[in-house]
Amino acid sequence: MPLVVDFWAPWCGPCRMMAPAFAEAARHLEPRYRLVKVNTEEAQNLAARFNIRSIPTIAIFRGGREIARQAGAMDVAGIQRWVDSNS
Repeated sequence: MPLVVDFWAPWCGPCRMMAPAFAEAARHLEPRYRLVKVNTEEAQNLAARFNIRSIPTIAIFRGGREIARQAGAMDVAGIQRWVDSNS
């Protein structure tokens, strides 16, 4: 099952604005996809491992490998379209 990860931080305004859209997209996309959030402040090593340079950044992983990445806030429809077209 593809994993969709939202890399975010609590101090990031666009991240906070996108949070409800990401949660709503999760309701529409699951169970075909698993959507999770990674707080880059709490998981700095994970953010560094995946070379996250700006937030919010959404990445899709399949079989443990990153297959797509998008930086910047999106609305619900944008998240759904992007995930469907990149997985």
